[in-house]
Amino acid sequence: MGILLAVLAPFAFVNSYLLRLGRAIGVVAVALMVVAILIQVVFRYVFNNALPWPDEAARFCMLWMAGLMAPTAFRRGGFVAIDMLGQALPVMMGKVLTLFLLLISLAVLVVSVQIGYFEVTGFGGKFATASLYVPGNFTLTEWIRVPRSWMMLSMFVGVIMLTLVNIELILRNLISLFGGDDRMPVMPEADMAGAD
Repeated sequence: MGILLAVLAPFAFVNSYLLRLGRAIGVVAVALMVVAILIQVVFRYVFNNALPWPDEAARFCMLWMAGLMAPTAFRRGGFVAIDMLGQALPVMMGKVLTLFLLLISLAVLVVSVQIGYFEVTGFGGKFATASLYVPGNFTLTEWIRVPRSWMMLSMFVGVIMLTLVNIELILRNLISLFGGDDRMPVMPEADMAGAD
């Protein structure tokens, strides 16, 4: 049990700070997404002249928001789940079932990390977005189209963070199975909602 607790501590620490940073960036992404959509609404319906970039900018922000907020939802137990079977089983069997499901999730996430890496670095990531530009230099005289790999990177980062959270949840579940609930590092209050 001491080994499990020693391995859990750094995962809990790193996840707490990464998820806090992810939530902050996610909030900014949501705000930018709303601004882009409002700009498009004003230009489309007030000036009768739709802009080409707000739809893609909003999609870009939405992808980053989803990639950075999903790990927090996973850690808090905020994903949609059918948990009737786990609750109907005796406590120990429910924990074994949860561990089994977390291990399956880990296998899926490992494959997702590989797919995400190839999406970012592979053929599809080499294309540029249709209408989303960023400054190419500090004088704002050159503008470049945003590569699609920057959008795909949001899901790659999100899946890596989900994998770290999944490993933490597996460790917590194992420690709980061995009766070490009272010795586990406590999740910060912001991340405790829905935790067992």
